[in-house]
Amino acid sequence: MVDTDPRRSIPRTDHLLALPEVIAAGESRSQATIKAIISEAQTAARNGEIPVAEVAPTIISRLSSDSASSLTPVLNATGIIVHTNLGRAPLSESARRAVADAAGYVDVELDLVSGKRSKRGTGAKQALLRACPDAEDALVINNGAAALLLAVTALCREDGVGAGNTGGPGEIVISRGELIEIGAGFRLPDLMATTGSRLREVGMTNRTHLDDYAQAITAETASLLKVHTSNFRVEGFTASVEIAQLRELADEHDLPLIADLGSGLFEPDPYLPNEPDIASALAAGADVVIVSGDKLLGGPQAGLILGRSDAVQRIAKHPLARAMRTDKLTLAAIEATVANTENPVHEALHIDLDRLKERTEHLAELASGTVVAHDGRVGGGGAPGVPLPGWAIELPEELARPLRLGDPAVVARVHQGRCLIDLRCVPEADDDLIGEAVNRARANTRNHLGDDGVGFGDDPDFTSHA
Repeated sequence: MVDTDPRRSIPRTDHLLALPEVIAAGESRSQATIKAIISEAQTAARNGEIPVAEVAPTIISRLSSDSASSLTPVLNATGIIVHTNLGRAPLSESARRAVADAAGYVDVELDLVSGKRSKRGTGAKQALLRACPDAEDALVINNGAAALLLAVTALCREDGVGAGNTGGPGEIVISRGELIEIGAGFRLPDLMATTGSRLREVGMTNRTHLDDYAQAITAETASLLKVHTSNFRVEGFTASVEIAQLRELADEHDLPLIADLGSGLFEPDPYLPNEPDIASALAAGADVVIVSGDKLLGGPQAGLILGRSDAVQRIAKHPLARAMRTDKLTLAAIEATVANTENPVHEALHIDLDRLKERTEHLAELASGTVVAHDGRVGGGGAPGVPLPGWAIELPEELARPLRLGDPAVVARVHQGRCLIDLRCVPEADDDLIGEAVNRARANTRNHLGDDGVGFGDDPDFTSHA
């Protein structure tokens, strides 16, 4: 019996390596990369994911790509501004230029005047302090979780904790209603446990009072911790303790007060009335405030610690601070983000709704879609439940997948059997690109259905949530 399985005709590795295009790619691509691309294409053919005849073209296409990494740029048409799955905040043009400038040799720890070693991150710190006059000092490390871990570790009581002076960080007092879990199952108590400290939970999930904190303080208490519940809201019969109230209690017992705000607003924003901000938290009495750089701040991934000079310096001098130090690219992007007014996150949050509607209607004509009301979101744990009114183009759900796989890749929202394209986070110059992408996706979907009768809509729902 003759074996007609086409997979037996998959080209051999040595034959593929001998292709002129593959040999030419060896001038810029490593042999390990080339062999990996060849192996992946062969595996895809064995699994029936691509035809055998497409193995060589697939390899040549991947090797000829201009992309320097496997990350694919996408147009964010979900309406979610700080989309965690899409890299959170997009950098401003000034921040991108700063990163490009810092990619080579730079004076990150060198005083060019004296020729001697200087302190790292001075420019980023100065930019942060200019933007937040309520802060006496600032420190930039690699992410928000690391900033919290470092702060609670470094700000333990200097005289030791507990009658026996066990040498550990001691107890961190926190409300039960603030024991958050963020994406990928990451839980605050698990992070705190890595410091060797113990969480002293007080109050109830929905109601915590000042007296709950007061009764929990003992000789073992190391700090008071206030955490913004950035990715959920508790409504109804609720009560919480504000930073100003905790400040009085912290002073009474000579304890540091740490506030983890998460999303990174410098000052109150009328569009987000319940979102805490750095200036208000410091004015209310927090010793240090912790925020992420890649959320509402609109910068790169980073953990920012701002507050009293003595507290920030204790954190900066802790041995763990060296392990959590950020790199020159992040420092450059933070400085440029804070020092300049252009900011894609702020622009998307405060977008002109009349202009957004005009753009949506224009694109709906190009893409043969229907304009519908659609609420955007901050995303990334910021302002949970707060709608950002706007509009979207409603298309058949089956277009979502080919849009994601197109060039450019367009990530829309799939909701209740519809593909929704929200232009809030899309640069206006790219509107026509999306219109063209939709028309190509519609044509490809028709061709696909004609080939085997199975539509892209048969795949599991892809719902874009931050």
